[in-house]
Amino acid sequence: MTARRHPLLDPRILLRGLVLIATLVAVGVLLELVGIKSMFDSHWVDAEIRGKGLWGEALFLLVGAGFTALGLPRQMVAFLGGYAFGLGIGTGLALVATLVGAYVTFQYARFMGRDVLARRFPGKIKKIDDFLSGSPMSMALALRLSPFSSNMVSNVAAGVSGVKPLPFFVGSALGYLPQTVVFALLGGGMSLDPVLNTALSVVLFVASTVLGLWMWRRYRKSRGLPEDEEDEA
Repeated sequence: MTARRHPLLDPRILLRGLVLIATLVAVGVLLELVGIKSMFDSHWVDAEIRGKGLWGEALFLLVGAGFTALGLPRQMVAFLGGYAFGLGIGTGLALVATLVGAYVTFQYARFMGRDVLARRFPGKIKKIDDFLSGSPMSMALALRLSPFSSNMVSNVAAGVSGVKPLPFFVGSALGYLPQTVVFALLGGGMSLDPVLNTALSVVLFVASTVLGLWMWRRYRKSRGLPEDEEDEA
């Protein structure tokens, strides 16, 4: 009778885990050395996006999705969406780009990391599953509204968990919307009435932050978790 091989020695699972780790490291190196963040700015939008019609919108969606998938600020995508297309269209395109980027990261983490992490840290993954799966839509809404959550970390954590994508991303869309509107308003209003638009954006940002904190604490309490933020990690 042959001894069963440890699951972590399965070359396919091991390779996926190593690729996931290498990808995250490579993203960090690219952000530091290449300066991707500085490439996605108003000058690039003026040259490649504004006045380009459907091609400009499609390119904005593609680059914006890649930008957020790499863990760069979704607020910048919203700002540049408002700057390029105005509040209405800019908000819509930035929201779609953010969701697509989040979904790419989610599925990549699920495919590459779920198996190896579930077998290496079954207790930890079970805790994540329990936390995310109780009410994934409400959890995602609270998480996206919370000013303390990292977009990329949330996407990776949800990916390696067993949470269902549909309710998670419906909640994410609702949670993304307030800040997307705020920063699209800032980006689109600079040429109109910067003082009024900035003041309105600040009010909306504070309101969405307060709502996010309230929902986050309410969700944690409903799951029987301590309210101390130090325990979130």
